[in-house]
Amino acid sequence: MQYKDLGITVDNKVAVVEIQRGPNNFFTAELINNLADAFTELEAGDDVRAIVLCSEGKHFCAGNDFSRSEENVVREDRDPNAPNPLYAAATRLFEAKLPVIGAIQGAAVGGGFGLAVMPDFRVVCPEARFTANFVKLGFHPGFGLTHTLPRLIGHQQAQLLFLTGRRIGGEEAYRIGLADVLTDRESLRDEAIKLAAEIAENAPLAVRSVRTTMRTGLAAAVKAQTDHENAEQYMLGLTEDHKEGVRAVAERRPGNFVGR
Repeated sequence: MQYKDLGITVDNKVAVVEIQRGPNNFFTAELINNLADAFTELEAGDDVRAIVLCSEGKHFCAGNDFSRSEENVVREDRDPNAPNPLYAAATRLFEAKLPVIGAIQGAAVGGGFGLAVMPDFRVVCPEARFTANFVKLGFHPGFGLTHTLPRLIGHQQAQLLFLTGRRIGGEEAYRIGLADVLTDRESLRDEAIKLAAEIAENAPLAVRSVRTTMRTGLAAAVKAQTDHENAEQYMLGLTEDHKEGVRAVAERRPGNFVGR
């Protein structure tokens, strides 16, 4: 299996899928589609029963690369009803049939936070950092995060993270139920593989059946939510505050927002 920016190994019924865009592992729609293609190919055979999703480098996924500010300004001539290729790819990930364990090191920021929430379970280290920093960009959350995050940690905790844009570390993520295993950074991937292997040793048809029951309606809900998120992002993307937020993030400073 060969996909751009992905490394894939299989051992003892566990596939390790590594994002190879380090150190920050910024995503593109192409990368998320490649992930979805890889997951689909892995689930089609008999050699894999669980997947570990991980990344090379310092960070799990820093989301969209807002330092390239010229590429991140919403154009007024864009069709507001046009589907977002990134979110169509994200929905495909949520349709995957195999259990996924995320190994989260460093930062999971913005849409990268959304990607970190996609797996069934998360293994983290204290150095992990989760940030839904959209309001600091004058923007609306995306990647289905406004549905998936409250589903994991509750409405109130999710709203707190959304409206403050604050960053939490791995220990706090574990405390509030965002992470399932807390370990040191050196053991992160091994612990994720250990959990995947524990799942993979069970009856595969039963595992898929139970997982399907537990995630009933999730992909459809993510599709509906990303449609709404995309519309809100289009509206906010035309504001002065969003343009200022993109500049501020690129320049690593607080935004000077005016409410327009």
